[in-house]
Amino acid sequence: MKSLKVALCQMLIQKDKILNIEKAKKMILKASKKGAKIIALPEMFNCPYNNKCFRSYSESYLEGETINTLSNIAKEEKVYLIGGSIPEKDEKENIYNTCFIFDDNGKIIGKHRKIHLFDINIKDKIKFMESEVLSRGNDITIVDTKWGKIGVAICYDIRFPELIRIMSLKGAKMVFIPAAFNMTTGPAHWSTLFKSRALDNQIYMFGISPARNIESSYKAYGHSIISNPWGNIINEMDEKEGILIEDINLNLIEEIREQLPLIKHRRTDIYKLSVL
Repeated sequence: MKSLKVALCQMLIQKDKILNIEKAKKMILKASKKGAKIIALPEMFNCPYNNKCFRSYSESYLEGETINTLSNIAKEEKVYLIGGSIPEKDEKENIYNTCFIFDDNGKIIGKHRKIHLFDINIKDKIKFMESEVLSRGNDITIVDTKWGKIGVAICYDIRFPELIRIMSLKGAKMVFIPAAFNMTTGPAHWSTLFKSRALDNQIYMFGISPARNIESSYKAYGHSIISNPWGNIINEMDEKEGILIEDINLNLIEEIREQLPLIKHRRTDIYKLSVL
């Protein structure tokens, strides 16, 4: 069995950026000691999920304390790190919701800027407009690892099936989604989306949420999750802080694709999916 131990760190996010960075470091160390080789953090793990915080908590590429801390710990622990996401500031002062990805030498091997911004208004439930502060990314993110290709997207990106299908067609066998669903969208759609994307593409899907902070203005759903290529949820947390660690059988992907050849049976003579 081609196995891989993966850890999802469901952090309780606080207002203090330094405390959040230290918490992430401690959870990564704990997961590494338990044998995890790929460790993932949640969306906006170094700051509250609030438009008012994104600019003041933002960091420039390669210069920020969060980025350097993640690079160092990935190198020290010899682990691949899906760095959740943080507010990233570019040279033009644009702010992005960005995930930095590190190899086991601490090198940045990928950077995903959230493509689809979370601009929603659900009547009598929740309104949030990321575009008031954040800019959109324009790249589909796939990185090479020792275990094959990995896709990375952020939260709202998972609702666009074309994106995950393109990752799958380009060879990604695992897709990591740092995501802070809320108490309206989480109970309604969270598990369904991760099951569906895994089933449709016959890959592993990982959702990494912050823990639920009842004192926060934005209350995350939690429930960090792993779904397998058959579309089964193989592990899911509750809303509390903790680390989900699971052994992944990568051979299962090809076994399922041989038995149920969805990818092979696509009718590309009558429909196509392309990247512009």
